[in-house]
Amino acid sequence: MFRDHYITVSPDNKRTLIVGAGSAGTMVARQLLKNKQGQLYPVAFVDDDPNKHRLLIYGIEVKGDIQDIPCIVERCRIQNIVIAIPSLSKKEINKIYVECAKTKATTKIFPLIEDLVTGKVSINRIRNVEVEDLLGREPVELDINCIADKLTGKTVLVTGAGGSIGSEICRQIAKFSPKKLLLLGHGENSIYAIDMELKTHYQQDVEIIPIIADIQDHNRILEIMEMYRPDVVYHAAAHKHVPLMEYNPTDAVKNNIIGTRNVATAADVFGVKNFVLISTDKAVNPPNVMGATKRFAEMIIQNMDKESNTKFVAVRFGNVLGSRGSVIPLFKKQIQEGGPVTVTHPDMTRYFMTIPEASQLVIQAGALARGGEVFVLDMGEPVKIVDLAKNLIKLSGYSVDDIGITFTGIRPGEKLYEELLNENEVVQKQVFPKIFIGKAEPVGKEELYAVMETLLDMDEAQLKETLVRIANTKLDGSTQR
Repeated sequence: MFRDHYITVSPDNKRTLIVGAGSAGTMVARQLLKNKQGQLYPVAFVDDDPNKHRLLIYGIEVKGDIQDIPCIVERCRIQNIVIAIPSLSKKEINKIYVECAKTKATTKIFPLIEDLVTGKVSINRIRNVEVEDLLGREPVELDINCIADKLTGKTVLVTGAGGSIGSEICRQIAKFSPKKLLLLGHGENSIYAIDMELKTHYQQDVEIIPIIADIQDHNRILEIMEMYRPDVVYHAAAHKHVPLMEYNPTDAVKNNIIGTRNVATAADVFGVKNFVLISTDKAVNPPNVMGATKRFAEMIIQNMDKESNTKFVAVRFGNVLGSRGSVIPLFKKQIQEGGPVTVTHPDMTRYFMTIPEASQLVIQAGALARGGEVFVLDMGEPVKIVDLAKNLIKLSGYSVDDIGITFTGIRPGEKLYEELLNENEVVQKQVFPKIFIGKAEPVGKEELYAVMETLLDMDEAQLKETLVRIANTKLDGSTQR
C-alpha cells in the first residue's frame, strides 16, 4: 500500500487541490490516485462544510473551506486546483474562481453530474475553466411546447445563417424538426460549413436548403420568398461592428436598413406568419452608425406590423461570447502571441451572454410574439472589459504581469456603457424568464420612409448626423440626449 500510494507516483505529477469533499470530489480523488500515469496527484481537499474539516478521504485531508484556498495552495505547494462540485451554480463557480485566481495554480473543473450517476468519472472529463463558466448566468429553461408549435413541421428561413448568431439559431431550430430549414447567406464558405454540419446530424429529419443571396438584392429576396413560402423568418443578417461602420456608413445603410426592408417586405408579400429581427443593445440612444441603423431596422418592422398580417418583432441583446469579431477571440490571440492585451478604456463595460443562450432566447421570444414587440433579453450584470481580460489571462495560465494590458482609447462611435432600454422604455415585468418587452415606439412610417429614400444621396457627414438624429427622435419630435 505504501508503494502504491507514494513510491509509484511520478515526480512529474502536479500537486492538486480538490474543491468539494462530497461524492464528486471523492470520486475524482479516487480516479486521480488510481491513474498513476495521469498528470495530477491529489494532496488536499477544501469544503465549506465545517463537519468535513480535518477528515481524511483516501488519506487526503480536508484542510479548510473555500476562503482558505490561497493559504492552502501556498502551504501545500499546490500546482493545480480541480473544482469538483457538479451542482454549483455559475455564480458559485465565479465565487470559487475568485479565490483560485489569487494563486498561481491552474484551475480546472469537473461539471457533469450525469457522469457521476452513470459512473463515467474519468481524468479525461476534467477540463479547464472557461470564461463562460464565470458569467454567473444559469441555463435557460425554454417552453418547449410553445416553440415546437411554431417550428415543428414548418418552413423556416434564417438570413445571415453563416454568422455566429445565425448559425447557432439554425442549430437550435433543427432540434425542433422543421419541415424545411433555409440557410440564407452572402458568404459561400460560411453557408457551406453550417450546411454540412446540420446535414451530418439532421438530414434524416429536416430538409436543409443552402441559399446564396444578398439581402440588398430585393428581387432575389422576393424570388426566394415566393419559391419556398417560409412560415417563420429569423433575420440575423447585418453588419455589426461599431468602428467599421463608422468608416463605412453607406454600406451599413444598405445592409442593415435597406436589406431589412427588403426581407421584411418580401415576408409581408408572401404571407410569412412570424418575422423575428435580431437587434442589439446598441440600438438604444445610439451615438454611432451601427446602432442607429439597427434602430432604423427596428422601426421598419414595428411600422410594418401595424398594417401586415405577419407578426413582426425584434429581439435586443448585448454582446455574445466567442462571436466573430468579439473581444474574446481577440484577447486569446493576443495572449497566445505573448501580449499585451489591448483594452480601449479601464471603465469600458459590456453585457455578455453565450451564443447558445442568446439563440435559445431569440427563438423563445419569437414563439411569444403577438406582433410589434421589441423583446429585450435579460443580460445579467454588466462586465468590465478589463476584468474579462484579466480572467482570460489567468485562465490561459499566465499572470497579468506576464502578458500586460494596454489601454488604447475609445474607438469611433463607442460608448463606455451599453443600455438595453432607455429610461422611458423600461418595463419591469418579465413575460418569460430572462425576456422583457420594451416600449420602444417608432418614428411614423411616412417620415421614416421619406428619410430612408434620401440616405444614399447624402455625403458621409450628413448621413451620420441624419441616422443618429432620427434613431434618437421621440414621438413628440424632440431628440433624446
